[in-house]
Amino acid sequence: MTLIEVARIYTDLVNAENQIPESESVAKDEVNALRTKYHQLLMDKMREEGIQFSDRFDAMNKAFELVKNEDSIRS
Repeated sequence: MTLIEVARIYTDLVNAENQIPESESVAKDEVNALRTKYHQLLMDKMREEGIQFSDRFDAMNKAFELVKNEDSIRS
């Protein structure tokens, strides 16, 4: 998988998790587990490609920026 593919899946999971109501704890936990897995994949891919990030929050922000830039290129 490419970095942009991983970033897109990760950002979709972050957005999905934010939309799940707190009362849906099982669904929230399942999406959180997937989000965590893809966050690690994202950071591993960023390291492979030489993209620097200071912490997991910085990596998350860069993932959203990558997806946003990719979307603007495709438009």
